[in-house]
Amino acid sequence: MIVKINGKEENIEKGMTLLSLLDFKRVNPNSVVIEHNYEIPEREKWGEILVNDGDNIEIVKFMGGG
Repeated sequence: MIVKINGKEENIEKGMTLLSLLDFKRVNPNSVVIEHNYEIPEREKWGEILVNDGDNIEIVKFMGGG
């Protein structure tokens, strides 16, 4: 299925949750915030929220420094 991740269309497996998508992309869930279809879901629900065909997902990483 096709989803848009950070502005780019990607083909991912059906049945992924937001949390399993992060694992698939090798992203540490403790260092990001996810916007799913223009809303920011609670971190505790990432393992329950299914990604569907056509979804829009933004993965924003925390940056340190100064």
